[in-house]
Amino acid sequence: QVQLVQSGGGLVQAGGSLRLSCAASGGTFTTYTMGWFRQAPGKEREFVAAINWSGGTTYYTGSVKGRFTISRDNAKNTVYLQMNSLKPEDTAVYYCASGRVNLPRTPLAYDYWGQGTQVTVSS
Repeated sequence: QVQLVQSGGGLVQAGGSLRLSCAASGGTFTTYTMGWFRQAPGKEREFVAAINWSGGTTYYTGSVKGRFTISRDNAKNTVYLQMNSLKPEDTAVYYCASGRVNLPRTPLAYDYWGQGTQVTVSS
């Protein structure tokens, strides 16, 4: 059973930066694709970014491309989401997820989820 524990997040002004972390345990981290999703109040969970097992391939949704960076440290079983130039519309609960997925942008493709962390961007 894989467990994902998230850290980071919080309140930041528009234009600021935050870094989210997601530490995995209980599985073979290096075999999993890792993803970040977010869910704003009243909206469906949406894809933000994903990274393949080696870190060699990354995926981003268009609205965060150039501002967010996903990375992973397989020695630490941790995936990160560096968020720069934050905007109020980035406000949401952010979730990390893992799985052996073929469709990294699809929430249902992931097997395990973190507990979620709030990111609030003030204008």
